[in-house]
Amino acid sequence: MKRRPLVVSIFGTRPEAVKMAPIVRAIAEDPDLEGRVLVTAQHRELLDAVLEHFEIQPDADLNLMEERQTLHGLTARALTGVAEVLRAWKPDFALVHGDTVTTVAASLAAFFERVPCGHVEAGLRSGRAWDPFPEEMDRRLADTIADIHLAPTPRARDHLRREGVEEERIYVTGNSAIDAFLYTVERVRPPRRPEAEVLHRGRRVLAVETHRRENWDGAIAEIARAVGDVVDAHPDVEVIYSVHPNPVVKEAVHAALAGRPRVHLCEPFTYPEWVYVVAHSYLVLSDSGGIQEEAPAIGKPLIVARRTTERPEAVEAGTAWLAGTGYEEIRHALETLLNDRERYQRMSRARNPFGDGRAAERTVAAVKHRLGLGPRPEPFRPEAGGAAGGTGA
Repeated sequence: MKRRPLVVSIFGTRPEAVKMAPIVRAIAEDPDLEGRVLVTAQHRELLDAVLEHFEIQPDADLNLMEERQTLHGLTARALTGVAEVLRAWKPDFALVHGDTVTTVAASLAAFFERVPCGHVEAGLRSGRAWDPFPEEMDRRLADTIADIHLAPTPRARDHLRREGVEEERIYVTGNSAIDAFLYTVERVRPPRRPEAEVLHRGRRVLAVETHRRENWDGAIAEIARAVGDVVDAHPDVEVIYSVHPNPVVKEAVHAALAGRPRVHLCEPFTYPEWVYVVAHSYLVLSDSGGIQEEAPAIGKPLIVARRTTERPEAVEAGTAWLAGTGYEEIRHALETLLNDRERYQRMSRARNPFGDGRAAERTVAAVKHRLGLGPRPEPFRPEAGGAAGGTGA
């Protein structure tokens, strides 16, 4: 009996795991492929919670996370560790995701081992090499190395075209974040945490998360200060702030908000818990990338606490407000959406340009096409039915 091609999915952080989970499942269900999962554990606890939620058992776990790890050290450990596993498994194809240290190290390891590599979520660009840091350069490097480019949107495809990537190596799939989010929304239950009670007290809840490295130098403190002052000015508003465990982030947020009335500083939520919080909140404020795709899927207005975004489709579609990171900018955005009901409603009704829940299906079809096992999949077309907002606060 002919051996099925072995496809290994490689990831290491919570966002990567969320977006790769539907693809891992789709590979496992395909009779023409054998799938394995290699995790670097660039994140540890946050990653493990996602693996448990999606019932993924890694076939190899490098367990790389160290306290206050540096980008240099993590990259070296990931490159060496992934290469050793690939050398032992001899896969026919590898898949990496997004824009992390794991992404670029695993891509390079696959190249060194002569394993063709597909980059999931290829082609995202902010246009500035240092912002977000190091994600923008991670994704550019991964795209340089990749054999095929699994672009989530037509805009991402166009970026790759302009950079000289051949048309036949680009597949427009939609973003698998939407697959994962819709799967979770249908199954999620209220978190067994006291903070979840805030969502059902009749106040408007602001869900907040901040963690990006480029915001460490003062911006997170400014964002947190603006949140505190807005809450003071609005007695009907309550905040659930998911505080990243990194000491730089944690210290800045607690210095600005600890002890403030109606502000709840929480240990990080698991992925399904955070989906529940977002779904039952009134408004979301975040500097995360993935939430720009997820919140619009259920009609949740989002304020993006960043100066640039590699997902401009969300801003153009009207599902997200790219506010900046200064105190005045964040406060203005919050006050506007808390006071201007018409603008709030326009954002909640805007169509999500990122996916229709079939990205994993298209991704597996693209891999099979590249391996000579099937036809080229039809591309995702946002105008043909991206997920529309629909869940109110």
